[in-house]
Amino acid sequence: MSNDNDVSVLNGLIKTTLDSMKGYEDAAKDAESTQYATMFADFARDRAQVATQLQGQVRTLGGEPEMDSSMLAAAHRTFMDLKQALTGKDDKAIILEVERGEDHIKAKYEAAMNDTALSPATQKAIADGYASVREGHDKMSALKHSIA
Repeated sequence: MSNDNDVSVLNGLIKTTLDSMKGYEDAAKDAESTQYATMFADFARDRAQVATQLQGQVRTLGGEPEMDSSMLAAAHRTFMDLKQALTGKDDKAIILEVERGEDHIKAKYEAAMNDTALSPATQKAIADGYASVREGHDKMSALKHSIA
């Protein structure tokens, strides 16, 4: 079991989790409905907590945790801003985009949970984060299907 592998996997998840947090912050700002804006803001705070917990595990392992989202996510948000400027911001489009992001983060956590080379403490940190991610994914999926 290598701390380097644990730190690398955790930092990848931190980056993805911070991407998700920023996506939810953007969705909260863009949502027309106060109900959706509040829900997205709650999810953003939850993702920030998950990232903080994963960063703590990286520090415990003696590593340097990621502190920012990925450039790819920043480029994606810029594209979404452009797309929204052209098509108009509406809650259904935002929910569809958020749910697509939830599929991505859920898959990242599931892949990490299948990494048998991770230490038990790292596996637990990932599993704890995954519980939150799965809940967010399931809520967004249900919301998407309710407005379809």
